[in-house]
Amino acid sequence: MNSTNISDYIVRNNKEWQPLIEKGIHYKGISVISLHYDAAKQRSTTILLKFESGASYPYHNHPGGEELFVLNGTAVLEKVILNHGDYLYTPPNFKHSVTTEKGCTLLFVIPEEVEIL
Repeated sequence: MNSTNISDYIVRNNKEWQPLIEKGIHYKGISVISLHYDAAKQRSTTILLKFESGASYPYHNHPGGEELFVLNGTAVLEKVILNHGDYLYTPPNFKHSVTTEKGCTLLFVIPEEVEIL
């Protein structure tokens, strides 16, 4: 789509949280909203993830790196605590897991699909 109408590119705040299911695996306690779907890659590259208290995402690799912004709550990546307002850039092939004790909502930009390890 090569529209010059900015309204064609806005994601309105009316999307519903969906359970995070990747390759048939349901990650309990994690919900997702897709903000940008890349048709060429056939996957979402910008997402919101909401983690309930105690939820975790397994150890994985980011072949294309990632950007992460904590919208609320607290997340733990490799024993480092990220709080509301913290931003993290990880370079290509950076590996980590994500856990939370009390819950959090995170904005992710993930140029390439993650690899669960």
